Amino acid sequence: MGQDSQDSPTPSRRVFVSYARVDKARVDVLVKALEARGCSVWIDGRLTGGREFAQEIEAELRAADAVVVVWTETSITSGWVRDEADLARDLGRLVPVRLDNVKPPLGFGQYHTLNLAHWDGTPNAADIDHLVHAIAGTGGVGPTPVPKGGASGAPNRRTLILAGAGLAAPVVGGAAWWFLKGPGSGPAVSAHTVAVLPFVNLSSDQGQEYFAAGLSEEVRAALARIDSLQVAARTSSAAVANSKDDSVAIGRKLGVAYLLEGSVRRSGATLRVNAQLAEASTGFEKWSQTYDRPMTYVFAIQTEIAQLVAGALQVKVMGTPALSATGGTTNPAAYDSYLRGRRALTALTGGEAVYRQALADFDTAVAADPKFAAAYALRARTLIAIAGQFAKAPDIPGLTADAVASAEKAVALAPNMAVAQSVLALTRLYGNLDVRGAKAPFERSRDLGQGDADVLARYGLYAARTGQVAAALAALQRAAVLDPLNPGVQSSLGAAFYVARRYPDAIASDRRALALSPQMNLAHADIGNCLLQLGRLGEARTEYLAEPSEMMRLTGLAIVAHKLGDALAAKTAYRSLVEHLGDSALYQQAQVLAARGDKAGALAGLARAFGARDSGLILLDTDPFLDALRGDRRFIDLRARLGFS
Repeated sequence: MGQDSQDSPTPSRRVFVSYARVDKARVDVLVKALEARGCSVWIDGRLTGGREFAQEIEAELRAADAVVVVWTETSITSGWVRDEADLARDLGRLVPVRLDNVKPPLGFGQYHTLNLAHWDGTPNAADIDHLVHAIAGTGGVGPTPVPKGGASGAPNRRTLILAGAGLAAPVVGGAAWWFLKGPGSGPAVSAHTVAVLPFVNLSSDQGQEYFAAGLSEEVRAALARIDSLQVAARTSSAAVANSKDDSVAIGRKLGVAYLLEGSVRRSGATLRVNAQLAEASTGFEKWSQTYDRPMTYVFAIQTEIAQLVAGALQVKVMGTPALSATGGTTNPAAYDSYLRGRRALTALTGGEAVYRQALADFDTAVAADPKFAAAYALRARTLIAIAGQFAKAPDIPGLTADAVASAEKAVALAPNMAVAQSVLALTRLYGNLDVRGAKAPFERSRDLGQGDADVLARYGLYAARTGQVAAALAALQRAAVLDPLNPGVQSSLGAAFYVARRYPDAIASDRRALALSPQMNLAHADIGNCLLQLGRLGEARTEYLAEPSEMMRLTGLAIVAHKLGDALAAKTAYRSLVEHLGDSALYQQAQVLAARGDKAGALAGLARAFGARDSGLILLDTDPFLDALRGDRRFIDLRARLGFS
């Protein structure tokens, strides 16, 4: 128990406790718990003699780092407590708790309130973990009201509950959200919708954050396998996790009725997991559960949480799939290495060293459990990323062959695992340029992964590149519902519209992607391509100039300069493309030559790209820049060799 107290933040936080006098005996227990956890607590029983009562209370409240307002059956009718809560809210320091199962008074119902009604009175309980973590965040746990004349910068529930998570997520500002949806827009939210927010690491070792994040991902995956549930995807859930939104705004942004959040504390071989399900529209808790178990029970915990969520939402679960069917493991060491690798792979930061470390983690995982399909699948993804982004040409064939073998192993172990099928398709497509061989696993992944936005987005892009526009749009629009704040999904939608020659729709999708992630690659170039096809050459040039990717920027500028009749600029951009990027941009060089009308040069360039296994060739079948080549026998032969039907 002594170890637990060291796991909490180490505030020397000044905490003001507001309560009704009749509740003092119960509040004293709470005060002692907070003091045992390192907080400096002030309550009105400690007034200094000789000072005017109200003046000192206000001074202490304003000096406090956090104001814990205790709602009970008595305090909700207390004008004094209400006045203190009003001031705490205005200062952005409100931390409301409830000792009884009551609704807060009018004006505070939208503020998520920590439920201590079932707290056992001990300072090391999970309930106090959450309260101390909220206090440590310097601010309240509810929404920060926006005063007239400007937005408040004070933190609130999302900031505090998830403080220290350190997640890499797309930046989604308020302006971006209103650009995407508009106030009050969107269909009614189904009662069978839920978002799993990243679990908070409450361990003394902040290096355990990967484990907390990984456990929340495993719970999300378990929920996504329940056909009757719609589960918000990881990227969108992570995007709102560090925002200053209350539960109502988060529910609206993610299109869900319920929010599942939790915390993880790991100490040696023991594990404490706390999970709470709350209604997004009110912030009220529907249920909560704390698990104190050995590490070996982690697999049972994540399954039980998923089943409890399904039960709370009155969704029937048709049995629990075996771990072998979902690609899992029962080996704690393998699981730990897998979570480390996955965290690195999805962090969106770091260079080759990060990917190499992820690969080492997955290698460790499959060595510990040779039947761990999920680890083989992510190992294959990592190998493809290394081959595509960092490897030298002589090393690429070996890396891609290893990736394909690892993906095939994953599918052999867990043929009904959507991610394994999806990764096998990716390795065949981008590793072997085998369009035909990727078809079956992509379609299988789509059928198995209707609840997985990443799986649907991968299939959608494949369907778009192979001319299956209706199927592509259906999958990508479903992915956008599951992952509304994912800029990659919006960009992929733009690619599908581009293939369909629906250029205004493509531009709108890419604009949405940029609103979510202003620095993302490809979106400006994709908009430039659409504008060029529409004949709006000056606007296209502006977009190309804004493109962060040198390859896409130079390609677009070379083409648009030629169209504008600026021969010198066209020549300069093309020379830079060749000299700076060389054989890594063979497909793009062929695009420029085709746009110039150099048919022979373009076909020769495509042949060179095929010899170098340039993954840009995946675009060949639907690329408007290559339309002039389609009747040529050499183009038809190349198309067949790639496996386009």
